[in-house]
Amino acid sequence: MNDVSKRALLSVSDKAGLVPFARALVDFGFELVSTGGTARLLADEGLPVGNVSDVTGFPEILGGRVKTLHPAIHGGLLADQSDAAHRETLAGQGIVPFGLLVVNLYPFAQTLAGGADFATCIENIDIGGPAMIRASAKNHASVLPVCDPRDYDRVVALLAEGALTREARRGFAAKAYAHTARYDAQISRWLQGLEQANDQKSQQGDAAAAPAFPEELSFAGKLSLPLRYGENPHQSAALYRTADDRPGIATGALIQGKPLSFNNLNDADAAFELVSEFDDPAVAIIKHANPCGVALGDDLYGAYRRALACDETSAFGGIVACNRPLDGSVATAITEIFTEVVIAPDADDAARAVFAQKPNLRLVLTGRLADPSAPELLVKSIAGGLLVQSRDDASAGADDFRVVTAQQPDETTRNNLVFAQRVAKHVKSNTIALVAAGATLGIGAGQMSRVDSAHLAIRKAAEAGLDVRGAVAASDAFFPFADGLSALIDAGVSAVVQPGGSLRDEEVIAAADAAGLAMVFTGTRHFRH
Repeated sequence: MNDVSKRALLSVSDKAGLVPFARALVDFGFELVSTGGTARLLADEGLPVGNVSDVTGFPEILGGRVKTLHPAIHGGLLADQSDAAHRETLAGQGIVPFGLLVVNLYPFAQTLAGGADFATCIENIDIGGPAMIRASAKNHASVLPVCDPRDYDRVVALLAEGALTREARRGFAAKAYAHTARYDAQISRWLQGLEQANDQKSQQGDAAAAPAFPEELSFAGKLSLPLRYGENPHQSAALYRTADDRPGIATGALIQGKPLSFNNLNDADAAFELVSEFDDPAVAIIKHANPCGVALGDDLYGAYRRALACDETSAFGGIVACNRPLDGSVATAITEIFTEVVIAPDADDAARAVFAQKPNLRLVLTGRLADPSAPELLVKSIAGGLLVQSRDDASAGADDFRVVTAQQPDETTRNNLVFAQRVAKHVKSNTIALVAAGATLGIGAGQMSRVDSAHLAIRKAAEAGLDVRGAVAASDAFFPFADGLSALIDAGVSAVVQPGGSLRDEEVIAAADAAGLAMVFTGTRHFRH
């Protein structure tokens, strides 16, 4: 398995590290064959290189769309060099076999992320490259497929050691197929997204129209960060990046601090998505993917102090997300207690200097906020399958409220109800969020009973020394009975926002009216599991 035909085909878009690698191949006695710009680069560096057109006897045509799709190329890539009949066929056709393929693909994902138009994206779909990679990967016993410039040094070492074993070749083949699968998945998702956008345009006015899900759906990621462990130390884990450039913890820059853990990534994602909901300065403190406290303020410092007041005990060791660039005052406040991660769009020099005094604190800067209304598919694995759904991009504003009680909420109350329901949207179900003056007072998260969520939110506020009388409450789903509402009424809550839709809505509304409570329906549930 160590024998390699001393003929290499090189055709790369990413030319990083190619010249020294090609020079090493020449030193090993390889004949180099290449295409277009790759051939010109190698020739300019003084390396002996033949052109694919000389091998095929046919020029590149259709603006370069057809270069390597020829039997003289694919015969050399697909011939099993241990098969006498294959060798005889090659000899009869005058085809020389290859022993090494070095190909990476047109930068489709980068082109798309750069906002290129449809025609440019189409021209950046590679055809010949994937065909060659797949051919050599199938025939990896005879042809080594190399599709990642980071593998060049390893290939040189294996050639020097004569260590191209069956296992090593299989590893390169597996990586090659994963590479082309990811590439095709990116293109497929793009085209499916365009089709869905066209469908949505044709369905405008039909609020009940569901997004179309294709018969086959591919997801792809590239290893971004190996993690020490998963949710627990006995679980292994890693972060994979998708082609999506949504601002957040996966795409942000780690400015300082220890490497991020699985739980850091999960919690920071939840925190940043939450603060991205708000236009005013906002801070969210997250623990185990649930908010300990969320608040708006005139500035981040004020928002942080009010968010911390909701549950200072749970905030210890938490994640802090901000929707504005960090300054020195908020950085100083954040570092007064142990904080695992701070994530924000940016940070000024004063803030960075403060955080630098806490070298273990992880500071992640995203450059911008996430768009809470941007469409995206979310995926969750279950045994034997994947659950796929669109992002919960619904956020009711005050104009969307339907008042169902005699008591009408005033403008201040409406604003607090909007804030409360946006917080509840990001809390694990069942959820009750208590809010006053644009800050959470108590949050009841993840309870099996909605009445238990109400009692928990009330108790958490009491533990923090916060008075909930006159506060508003948000429920992520309807009240199945009046008991959950009754608990809020007894605590002195003045207004409630909920989706409505229970068989007992009239009973719940009657209880609100009897207590002089204002209640609004949104018609939109926000379960989060």
